[in-house]
Amino acid sequence: MERTREFLVRGDSESKSVSALEVRPHRAGLAASFFEALALRGIRVDSIQRGSLTCTFTVPPRLTGVDGNLSAGAIANLVDEIGGAVILADGQHTKVSVDMSISYMSAARIHDELEITAKVLGHKGGYSGTSVLMKNKATGDVVAEGRHSLFGNLLSKI
Repeated sequence: MERTREFLVRGDSESKSVSALEVRPHRAGLAASFFEALALRGIRVDSIQRGSLTCTFTVPPRLTGVDGNLSAGAIANLVDEIGGAVILADGQHTKVSVDMSISYMSAARIHDELEITAKVLGHKGGYSGTSVLMKNKATGDVVAEGRHSLFGNLLSKI
C-alpha cells in the first residue's frame, strides 16, 4: 500500500509541469476541447467515403506509457473518436457512445505509423455500429480491433 501511495504523490517537477499547462474554456461545437486536441493532433484523413474512413496516425510520445508503447487508453480514445466520425461520414447525425469492445493485439511504439480503418456496420433506429481496425503500416501487424456502438436521435424538433 505504501508503494502505491508513493507512486501517486506528485513531485515538484510534475506539479510545475501541470501548473504550466494552459487550458482554455471549451466552447462546445465551436472548437476542439483540450482533450481532443491532445489525443487527435497529428491524425490525417486519407480517404473518406460513405460509411468508410481511412486515417494515418504516427504514434506521438505524449500518448505512450513508460514502456514506449501507445497506451491502451489512447487506443480506446481513437476507436471512440474515429468510430464516431465514420457515423458522420455515413450521413448520420452526431451520436453518443454506448459500448465499445476492443481487442489489443500487438504494441505500437513511438513514431510507428498506423493505418486506421473504420467502417459502418449498420443502423437500426437510432442505434449504429462501427468497426475500427488499427494496423502498423510498416509491419502489417494488427495493433487493435474495436467494435463501437452508438445511439442518438438528436434531431431538434424546433
